[in-house]
Amino acid sequence: MSTTTARPSAWRRLSDRLEANADGSGPLRGSLTWRRIAMIWLASNFVVTTMLTGTIFVPGVGYGEALMLILVGSIIGGAVLVTVGAIGTRTGLATMSLTRGAFGTRGSLLPVAANLLILLGWSWVQAMLAGITVDFVVAEFTGYSNPALFAVICQLIVVGLAIFGHEGISRVEPWLAVVMIGIIGYVLTVAFTTFPPSAYFAIPADASIGLTNLTVLDIVIATAISWTVLSADFNRLGRSTRPTVVGSGVGYVVSTFLSMTLGATAIAYVVLAGGEVVEFDPGVIVGEFGVALAAVIFVSVMATNTLVVYGMTTSAINALPRLKLRFLPTALVIGAITVIGSTFLGLLGLFIDFLFVIGAIFIPVFAIMIVDYYVVNRRVYTADILKHRGGRYWFTGGVNIPMIIVWVLGFGFSLLLTYQFPSPIGATIPAFVFTVVIAVAAAALTGRLTRDGSEPEHQHLADAAPERAVEA
Repeated sequence: MSTTTARPSAWRRLSDRLEANADGSGPLRGSLTWRRIAMIWLASNFVVTTMLTGTIFVPGVGYGEALMLILVGSIIGGAVLVTVGAIGTRTGLATMSLTRGAFGTRGSLLPVAANLLILLGWSWVQAMLAGITVDFVVAEFTGYSNPALFAVICQLIVVGLAIFGHEGISRVEPWLAVVMIGIIGYVLTVAFTTFPPSAYFAIPADASIGLTNLTVLDIVIATAISWTVLSADFNRLGRSTRPTVVGSGVGYVVSTFLSMTLGATAIAYVVLAGGEVVEFDPGVIVGEFGVALAAVIFVSVMATNTLVVYGMTTSAINALPRLKLRFLPTALVIGAITVIGSTFLGLLGLFIDFLFVIGAIFIPVFAIMIVDYYVVNRRVYTADILKHRGGRYWFTGGVNIPMIIVWVLGFGFSLLLTYQFPSPIGATIPAFVFTVVIAVAAAALTGRLTRDGSEPEHQHLADAAPERAVEA
């Protein structure tokens, strides 16, 4: 008697294929040179949100001051980014996986959850920007305008790409960086041939806008902090630590400076041309520089937001391994939330506050991670960090309670300096220093700085636990 096996449904076949290709949470042995790492960061940060952030600065501060603050803030924030990224190169772990060392196996779920919420916010912002851009072009040609509808359509495309085409997007994204450089060259050429550079530097600062140099500096640093959540994810692909630090530092600073300078220059051009200045609105600069810029904005948002949605999905799955979440249904649930949120266009008016909240949440997180890895653990994490229960990083029931308290204190301190007691040097740097000091004090009080005279031996976790390693 013969038996026949029922063919799996199309849903099951697709789910199984996606499951096989999903990124794992184990250590990864990198192989990329510093040039490839630099290109990854160049490609990743040549995005519309970074460019439009530059439009916030002028004429709130002078054009020259804006460029200087963009450069200084990128270097300061980039220093945190590469320091956290180096931990990824040395261990092979992604950023959120590394939080287990500082906050405990279960305690790490708190920064992971915060990261998911932040990524969700980014996905909404980028979908709205794509929708506004498409709406502007459609309205110009047809007179029909419905930015919320176009934002939903754009985000539905993103969800589809996140499920079916994220690998292709990751391969194409470096070429988008080349296109963005070309657009930057075009916009700057138009801008500086229409008005001389001296005209841009002569634009007076408008104090009524309420921006100060320190506010701009904090925004630029907060942008770097928002990218630091991916620093170890990218930098663990590097072959060795020092070249990867150089590549990521150069790639991040150059791309941020060029992108924000493009935004600042474009909005300054609008000022000089006598147009209406609306910050963080792609329609304003598209109206001045044409449909070609709109096309680049649309494609850039699609590519970046696809990787954001894919990253949220894999983060949720890897954060809760015991639940054995499958990729396809998780992606659909997260995708549905991003589609719904993309209709809340009024949230774009809160973008600066969004950046400040990111800084307030993650500046203490990264300060604690740096102290924990470089000072407390002396640049060594053992294979225990890969365990789901028990081991060196279990602490009290899986939570490092003192560092959770330090995080809360650092978060509160940052908010106070941002909204209640403005600091003469901004909020970001004092909050980072404050968190470092109390994190070291907490480690000392709990005996974690006690030395027994032995030097821990560093070993890449792909070598320490080869059975948990994932392929690059």
